[in-house]
Amino acid sequence: MPIPTVLPEAAGFSADLADRLDAGIRSGLLRHLHAVLVSRGGALVLERYCEGPDESWGRPLGAIACGPDTLHDLRSVTKSVVGLLYGIALDRGLVPPPDAPLLAQFPEYPDLAADPRRARLTVGHALTMTLGTQWDEQRPYTDPANSEIAMENAPDRNRFVLDRPIVAEAGTRWIYSGGAVALVGALIARGCGDTLPDFARHALFGPLGIGEFEWAAGRDGVASAAWGLRLRARDLLRIGTLVLAGGTWEGRRVVSRAWLDAALAPAIATGDGLHYGRLWFLGDAPVPAFAGARRWIAGFGNGGQRLWLLPDAGVAAVIFSGNYNSPDGWITPTRIWREIVLANLVRA
Repeated sequence: MPIPTVLPEAAGFSADLADRLDAGIRSGLLRHLHAVLVSRGGALVLERYCEGPDESWGRPLGAIACGPDTLHDLRSVTKSVVGLLYGIALDRGLVPPPDAPLLAQFPEYPDLAADPRRARLTVGHALTMTLGTQWDEQRPYTDPANSEIAMENAPDRNRFVLDRPIVAEAGTRWIYSGGAVALVGALIARGCGDTLPDFARHALFGPLGIGEFEWAAGRDGVASAAWGLRLRARDLLRIGTLVLAGGTWEGRRVVSRAWLDAALAPAIATGDGLHYGRLWFLGDAPVPAFAGARRWIAGFGNGGQRLWLLPDAGVAAVIFSGNYNSPDGWITPTRIWREIVLANLVRA
C-alpha cells in the first residue's frame, strides 16, 4: 500500500514545515540535498526532492533529478538494514545468537581460532563493532590503505577481517568497521543458504512492499553488507516506520520486538557523545514539543545519507545527499533533523 500523506499541522508539525526547509535550501545553509522525507505515525508530512550531482559508490552518475522512483546509495545506512536482517534470521533459527563464539562460525580458519584472544570474540562483538581489532576507515575511500577498500581487494575478505591485529580487549572499545558488518552478512548468507540480497528480498523487502532495489557487490561477487544497498527514499522510510512500530507492518510481524529492544539498546559509547547498539547509532537531542531531550535512533551513511527515528513521537526522517567523502557531510542532515524536523514538532 502507498504511504498516506497528511498536512504537517494534522501530524503535530508547524504548518509551514516545507517552507522552512525550502528557505534553508535557498539560503545555501542546506546543501547537496537529493531528498528529504518526514513522516509521523506512518503518514508522510513532508516530501521534497532536489537535483544535483550524484554517484553510485564512486561511479559518477552526473546531475540527477531525484524523485519518488529514484534509487539512491544508502552507503552505511546499509549496515542498519543488515542489523534488521540478522534479527529476522535469528528469529528463524538460521544464524547463531550474539553470544556465540565468532571464530566457531568460520571453521575454515583453525589457525585464527587457535589464538586465545581471538577465540574470545563473539558474534555480538561484530554486531556492535567491538571486535577490538585494527580497522581504519578514516582514510579516503579512494585510498587502497583504507581498510574497507583493502578488504574488497583481498583474496579472502573474511580472513582479512578476522586476521586484523588486536588493539583492544573485545567488547571494550568501539572501532568503526565495515569488516565487522561483512562478517555479519556472511553469517546471514551461510545460515539462509542464499545471497544477502535474496534473503532481504524475501524476508524484509517483500513484506514491506519494496519491489525494486540494487545491492552492489565486490569483485568476488559478494554483496557488500557495509555499504552496497540502493533504495528509494520512500522505501527507506518504510523500514524506519517498521522499526518505530516495533517490528510489525500492516499487522504482520516482520522483526521480533525482542531483537529490536536488544539492537536499539546502547552497547558501547562511540567516543563522540553517541552510543552504538547492534548496527544502529543512538543519541538524544532537544525537542521543544517535549520540553526536553528525547532519544533518537539512526542509520548514518557517507555523503549525508540518514535514517533518523524519534520513537517517543513516532517520527521518521529520510535524507539523501550527494556530499560524498566530505568531512562536513554530516552538517546538512544534522541541521535538517534538529532545526527543521525536531524544532518544528509542535505537539508531543
